[in-house]
Amino acid sequence: MLLADDGFDALSKVNDHLPELIFCDILMPRLDGYQTCAIIKRNPRFAHVPVIMLSSKDGLFDKARGRMVGSQDYLTKPFTKEQLLRAVDLFRRPVT
Repeated sequence: MLLADDGFDALSKVNDHLPELIFCDILMPRLDGYQTCAIIKRNPRFAHVPVIMLSSKDGLFDKARGRMVGSQDYLTKPFTKEQLLRAVDLFRRPVT
């Protein structure tokens, strides 16, 4: 598991480590989660990597905006351990 301090740090780590799944908080300094997700999804190298947005905002507009930038799911904070594990199971790539 890798953690990033902000959107730019996240992009650097995605580039260096090619994760199988990305959790992206919407409220991040310098580059917010929507912008970070959009950049990840525009890059053909990372477009297949599932992105799950995390936010304390649970409005319909917030969730729709997450989908518009390419996220596969949206978890509203606080979320339960079960919700988090369900998201990981749903989007984890099968081992071949």
